[in-house]
Amino acid sequence: MTMENVVDLLMLILLQAVLGFDNLLYISLESKRAPLDKQKAVRIWGIGLAVLLRIVLLFVLLKMMDSFQSTWFKIDTAFVHAEVNFTSLITLLGGVFIIYTAVKEIIHMLSYEEAHAHDQEKKRASVGKIVALIVLMNLVFSFDSILSAMAITKVAWVMTIAIVISGILMIVMADKVSSFLQKNRLYEVLGLFILFIVGILLISEGGHKAHLSFFGHPVEAMSKTTFYFVIAVLVLIDIIQGRYQKKLMVEKKRLHKISY
Repeated sequence: MTMENVVDLLMLILLQAVLGFDNLLYISLESKRAPLDKQKAVRIWGIGLAVLLRIVLLFVLLKMMDSFQSTWFKIDTAFVHAEVNFTSLITLLGGVFIIYTAVKEIIHMLSYEEAHAHDQEKKRASVGKIVALIVLMNLVFSFDSILSAMAITKVAWVMTIAIVISGILMIVMADKVSSFLQKNRLYEVLGLFILFIVGILLISEGGHKAHLSFFGHPVEAMSKTTFYFVIAVLVLIDIIQGRYQKKLMVEKKRLHKISY
């Protein structure tokens, strides 16, 4: 192992950690649909299988990069233009599915009359189905991380080790994130809106890769810098709003005591 390989490995682990935040959030929220005593097992199996398939995907991409990048079909009308390939199609579909999941969960949260039924639905959710969804979405998130990794190094074993280490870290962090959301249910709303933005990020990336344009205006990919800036603003708003609500509650109690 050369020093160059060691440096590349460390860079890849850091890259996987940064790019894996949105994936980690999805895994934590999705695993909550499983029975409480099986949630940890769901995360371990989901991430473990996803890591194995991600390694397979890595070698497939190394061998068949041109096939994945070549155009499958074109759309060229007065309103829309697109040159869709495999990578862009998977990214677009993944973004649509994540937005659908986030919106569905938000609607259930706001529907008081359906709250109990929704809790029962979560308890009845198939463990196999949840694991399959985690694996599927993990593969969707994998494309960008693997393509970014290939820009750093072409050494397959270095990328493989980075994927395995990032998978182990993801299992550890998924438990911590899930535990935090379980103890702080209000942050689940924040998590769902972040997930919604993740969906927009994926759709913008997929549209950009497909050269998608509407009325001559191309779809631009949301940069990771913009994504993390939006997330930071959302978190800041949530913290300030939480403290302001506490302040209002204290003021309300004080006025209530004075009135009596």
